[in-house]
Amino acid sequence: MNVTLPTRRLTVDQFLAWAVRQPEGKYELVDGVVVMQQSQKWGHSKIKLELALVLREAIRKAGVACYVASDGPTVRIGKHKAFVPDALVAPLPEPNWESLEVADPVIVVEVLSPSTARMDETTKRDGYFRVPSVRHYLIVDPDIQTITHHKRGRGGVLTKRIVRKGTLTLKPPGIEIALADIFGTART
Repeated sequence: MNVTLPTRRLTVDQFLAWAVRQPEGKYELVDGVVVMQQSQKWGHSKIKLELALVLREAIRKAGVACYVASDGPTVRIGKHKAFVPDALVAPLPEPNWESLEVADPVIVVEVLSPSTARMDETTKRDGYFRVPSVRHYLIVDPDIQTITHHKRGRGGVLTKRIVRKGTLTLKPPGIEIALADIFGTART
């Protein structure tokens, strides 16, 4: 099925109204322009699933009042920009069932692919940190099995570290995730 992308610049509200009418596909809004996301390879999809499951279990184990969303809800960055992260963690309560967006994510996650790497590491990083609730931005590289952890610290200072093994602690909300739980079954 062919999808005709809008030719005019859209606001996030116009974009969401357009996107919900589409029969298929995943879209984001970058500077008012609708961008269609590429089809995903199995490895990319599997890592996204593992991440969502690991995050959900970490929330359950820590007993924090949060939920996990995967590959679907939009995060509004500004009037003309909205992204759809591969996973996110936000505080309860969950949004309305009909909602197309999550307004207050604490953790946003993108799984790296060759076609999105540059945007994930620049435009999306900068955009997600424009959202006041975002404390952590994780870029997961399934090929080299690392997580690049961007964290908003005191005074809004961003720090970056690359985690290759062990456990990643994310405060807030107060959860820990083990890289082995994400990548351990990634390649069978």
